[in-house]
Amino acid sequence: MQVGGFGTMVIARDPGGTAFGVWQAGSHEGFQARTVPGAYNWAEVFTREPEKADSFFPAVFGYGVKRVEDDAIDFTLYDLGADPVLGRMKMTEDFPPEVPPYLNVYFTVADCDAAVEKAKALGAELRFGPLTIPFGRFASLTDPQGAPFSVIDNTTTGGDMPNVSDVS
Repeated sequence: MQVGGFGTMVIARDPGGTAFGVWQAGSHEGFQARTVPGAYNWAEVFTREPEKADSFFPAVFGYGVKRVEDDAIDFTLYDLGADPVLGRMKMTEDFPPEVPPYLNVYFTVADCDAAVEKAKALGAELRFGPLTIPFGRFASLTDPQGAPFSVIDNTTTGGDMPNVSDVS
């Protein structure tokens, strides 16, 4: 659908059922800020059918596929050359069966714990965390309408990307 002169968008689902959106710029090019407090940081596809996502997203968008080398999780990075653009996590039995596949967006915050407390005070529900990982301190929440999102403070970390292997 056309959004005035701003651009064109589509909302779709991958073959595993994950809803996502695509934007073709018009006068609004997209993100003006990234990885600064208050802005978009990262996104991950959470799916029970990783093989469908791992074939669909690279075929549609030309992504390279790099699997994270970790026996504890099934995680893949999609990239455009040296730049990772999207993660993919396999949903395990830790996810209740009624939780559908979804795209989780991470927003940068200056202080993860403070952001969680403010979000909870405004009606969000904490789902996981806060937890410190090599990329920063993060937490996963749902907003008052049930939409999932995460917050991450990665301004003080120097964590390297996980070990990955190219499978494309």
